[in-house]
Amino acid sequence: MERPAWAPRSVDISRPSVSRMYDFYLGGSHNFEVDRQAARRALEFMPELPKIMQANRAFMRRAVRFAVEEGITQFLDIGSGIPAFGTVHEVARGAHPGARVVYVDHDPVAVAHSRAVLEGDDDMDVVAADLRKPREILSSPQMTRLIDPNRPVALLLVAILHFVEDTDDPYGAVAELRDALAPGSLLVVTHASYEGNPLPQERAEAVVDVYENIRNPLIMRSRDAIARFFEGYDMVEPGLVPMPQWRPDTASEDEDPSSFAGFAGVGRSA
Repeated sequence: MERPAWAPRSVDISRPSVSRMYDFYLGGSHNFEVDRQAARRALEFMPELPKIMQANRAFMRRAVRFAVEEGITQFLDIGSGIPAFGTVHEVARGAHPGARVVYVDHDPVAVAHSRAVLEGDDDMDVVAADLRKPREILSSPQMTRLIDPNRPVALLLVAILHFVEDTDDPYGAVAELRDALAPGSLLVVTHASYEGNPLPQERAEAVVDVYENIRNPLIMRSRDAIARFFEGYDMVEPGLVPMPQWRPDTASEDEDPSSFAGFAGVGRSA
């Protein structure tokens, strides 16, 4: 398999990556054939996946604009993936030119491409780190340089928590991040779930199997289990709801039914 010029030498191009599969679903070009093969297998069972990813990003953009409206101009995006149109810094900058963003991902391709996109921009940076090790994120020089610990931060955990197994204590990681950020910070979450999913469960289970087979388990938590991530936060209206129903720009009934396959919410720390 030929290695593209943009791919770091450290990347195993024989193993699929969820961030590069996500890039493929969104029509990006920073993915390998092994990622495309795995994504196509998932699409065989759920061809609506690109619509779900688009709904996920649309929610993220609305949440970022909401954060700026609330006076928050610092953003920590963990599991940020490969930059695509409408990333956090583009949306935040559009609403507030002085916004600062720290991206975090453990995929070397996502990190390398983010660095290339952000090169020369002193208000943005990227950290090569893992959500499961929040201390490494919080103590990184990028966080120290860009994030004022005395001011609220919008913490984005968008489409990442469902890739962290319970044995890795995702609730503990989220709580550690919450306790390290200033009061008034926001937690922005999207999470896959069987609950409320308008698509047949057997199709969703087949997609879960695809991710299991590439050793990136997709954890479909219940709404109540997802709500636990917001312990210590006051939920922002309308609460934890299907993605298109969180402060929509247009009538949610006009959305593709598949875009309701997952929950989204924003909480504010006390």
